[in-house]
Amino acid sequence: MRQWLEGLETRHGLDKLTQQARQLVLVSFVVLLLLVIYRGFFIQGDTFNWRPVVAFVLPLLLFLPSIIGQRARGHAWLAFVSLLYFTQGTMLATLPGQGVRGVLEAVVSLALFTGCMAYARFRSRQQRQGSA
Repeated sequence: MRQWLEGLETRHGLDKLTQQARQLVLVSFVVLLLLVIYRGFFIQGDTFNWRPVVAFVLPLLLFLPSIIGQRARGHAWLAFVSLLYFTQGTMLATLPGQGVRGVLEAVVSLALFTGCMAYARFRSRQQRQGSA
C-alpha cells in the first residue's frame, strides 16, 4: 500500500493529489452535513426538537476551523469522527423505509473518511517537503 501511494505521489504530484483530496473532503462534508440536517428537520414528524439536530451537527461543525485552515491533523481526526456517521448510516440502512438514506449516509461518510485520510497524508508530506 505504501509503495502504491508513493508511486501515485510520484506520477501525479503532491499538489494535485492534495487538491483532489481537499475537493473530496469539501463535497462529502457538505453533503453529510445536509443529510444530517435533513434527518433532524424533516424526519422527526409533527413535533420538532432541536436537540437531536444539534447533537448530530455539532461534531461536524467542530471540525470546520480545521477544514478552513487546511490543517492535516484536524482532517485526520475528522476521518475518525466520520466513522460514527458510517455506523449510523449502516444502522439506518437496516430500518424499513430508511434504506436509501442510510446507504447514502454510509457512502458519503466513507468518502469523507477517504478524503480526510488522503488529505492528511498528502498535506503533511507536502509541508514536510516545503520545510526540507
